[in-house]
Amino acid sequence: MSIADNLIKYKKELEGENVELIAVSKFNDAAAVLEAYNAGQRIFGENIVQELAEKAEALPKDIEWHMIGHLQTNKVKYIAPFISLIQSVDSLKLLTEINKQAAKHNRIIDCLLQVYIADEDTKFGLDHAEVIELLRSEEYLAMKNIRITGLMGIASNNAEEKQTKDEFQELKVLFDGIKVSFFRKEDSFKELSMGMSGDYKLAIEEGSTMIRIGSSIFGVRKIKHYKA
Repeated sequence: MSIADNLIKYKKELEGENVELIAVSKFNDAAAVLEAYNAGQRIFGENIVQELAEKAEALPKDIEWHMIGHLQTNKVKYIAPFISLIQSVDSLKLLTEINKQAAKHNRIIDCLLQVYIADEDTKFGLDHAEVIELLRSEEYLAMKNIRITGLMGIASNNAEEKQTKDEFQELKVLFDGIKVSFFRKEDSFKELSMGMSGDYKLAIEEGSTMIRIGSSIFGVRKIKHYKA
């Protein structure tokens, strides 16, 4: 099936669901992204800054680019002028740099806090206590150029369905608690990004508002790998 056919399949499946499809285009060339764009997709996820910046320069300007991979503080400046959403904020240090770079461009950059929910050591993210500590910090409260709009999490790889479901439930419970405690009056805090090609159906059942689908849309990745 073509990229367009794959997108149509997902969009039909998601009809009636309050879920945004993020087409994860990392390691696919600009032509593949353009094919998806021409099929109606407007939100794309990338995890390598250099690749993201090159595509943003070459492709239509109404695309919403999401940073979904681990982001180093020294790379924020390259995406600050155009990024729509940084899904992978995993430290106060990173959030501080995003705020700094957003101010330089007179922007407010939307961010999700990445929460560590997986039962493995290879994932990035804040634990529950660190999320609360960040939101209570004077540094965060003084920031004027970022807006936290929700949480993001990645479930364990190759886990049993029950474990994956439990991890998503854990993140949803945290999201609900954070909403009540810190964002009760802010309608913008509404996004729960969880679920990828192998587990997105479970994620939707547990309250995901954004799913990140890559290879099931684009197939085999086509371009060279960059260093993060």
